[in-house]
Amino acid sequence: MKSPSMNLLNKTLLASVVAAGTLLLTPAYAQESNIDPAAEQHQADTLDQLLDMVRSKTLQDRSELQQREAEFAQARDDQAKLLAQAKARRDAAEARSKTLEQNFDSNKLTIKEKEEQLNNKLGALKELFGIFQQTAGDLQGIFHNSPVSAQYPGRNDFLEAFAKKMSRASQISTIDEIEQLWFELQREMTEGGKIATFEAPVLTAEGREVTKKVVRVGEFDVVTNDPDPRYLAWRGDQQTLAELKRQPDGRYLSMIDDYVDSREPAESFGLDPTGGSLLARLVEAPRLNDRIQQGGTVGYVIIALGAVALLVALERIIMLTIVAAKVRRQKAQVEAPSNANPLGRVLNAYHANQGVDAETLEMKLGEAILKETPSINRALTFLKIVSVAAPLLGLLGTVTGMINTFQAITLFGTGDPKTMAGGISQALVTTVEGLCVAIPVVFLHSAASSRAKAIIHMLHEQSAGLIAEYM
Repeated sequence: MKSPSMNLLNKTLLASVVAAGTLLLTPAYAQESNIDPAAEQHQADTLDQLLDMVRSKTLQDRSELQQREAEFAQARDDQAKLLAQAKARRDAAEARSKTLEQNFDSNKLTIKEKEEQLNNKLGALKELFGIFQQTAGDLQGIFHNSPVSAQYPGRNDFLEAFAKKMSRASQISTIDEIEQLWFELQREMTEGGKIATFEAPVLTAEGREVTKKVVRVGEFDVVTNDPDPRYLAWRGDQQTLAELKRQPDGRYLSMIDDYVDSREPAESFGLDPTGGSLLARLVEAPRLNDRIQQGGTVGYVIIALGAVALLVALERIIMLTIVAAKVRRQKAQVEAPSNANPLGRVLNAYHANQGVDAETLEMKLGEAILKETPSINRALTFLKIVSVAAPLLGLLGTVTGMINTFQAITLFGTGDPKTMAGGISQALVTTVEGLCVAIPVVFLHSAASSRAKAIIHMLHEQSAGLIAEYM
């Protein structure tokens, strides 16, 4: 039997161990289970209370541990179930894939057999369908550029769908589609020989789209006089009618009004048999103003010089004609000389020098004729200079234009002819302008010079006759 002191020692040691364990477990337990800090204030006052607290804590930890083990086990079972389901789906997918592969191979063989059967049954029809496809493709290009499409828009939609369908080997055209193809072909041929009036959207030269009343003359031209007479061009890329930026000469435009408003069985009309190509080239051809602008500065100088020469030549010819008429009248009235004409002034010089010897009189009459010569030959030298200088100026413009052409070739090469067109145009236009000025000026100079020589010859003739009479 143990002594009381021994029992007391054992209890003290047990209490110390329990207290130390409690101090070690209490913070961790409070942290894990989020114990309310207010509960930590209730501490054991005796060993029995401490023992009860340890016992209750041990039971609580054991319960939580069992609950966690149960949750882990449940989660493991769920994962195993999901894994089994995934494997089952995989096996099902693999089985379905094998089935589909087998069906694909089987269907491939079946399709090949059916295609062979279809080709065998088609026979000559296959070539016929190929012709249908080619015809539809050709008609798309024809309809695209035909002005008939302005009256019947949307025709290419059917042809495009039909050609796309016929391009597939498994597709066969129906009777309705073949009849529609034949109808469109026949309508194009029929409308090409008709004159039709209808309303259609027209793109004006200012870029506005306006609905106008137009007249289609077969497949050649489309015109309108709403409100002014205009030639229209069918733009296949935009599928619309558009006014030409430059219209033909006025006489062709006046024909449009007469043609549209006429009730006669036949009427004159400026028709383009090429379907618009010739008309487009005609309106794009440079006019006189364009040619003059192409000549540049040298061209303007030549034209100005030619205009001055023309005025001077006309003035000289008119004045010399008047002087010649006065001289002829004075010749008929030698006894009554007048200072209003060269012959009269020469006769006055003759009468003023009566009584001198014949040699002196001849010199006086020669002097009078020399005084009249400058006024008679006035500006004839200028006309001669212009007739010579105009071709030289044209040559100057030619050389300048060729220099510009070679510079363009140096910068841009010879790939684009438009880069050289400006210089070549200037070179050729100035040469033509120089010749156009020089040739008429030569004729005008000759006409004026012949009149001047005739007058001077008449003065010499009368002077010689007067000297002969005087002697």
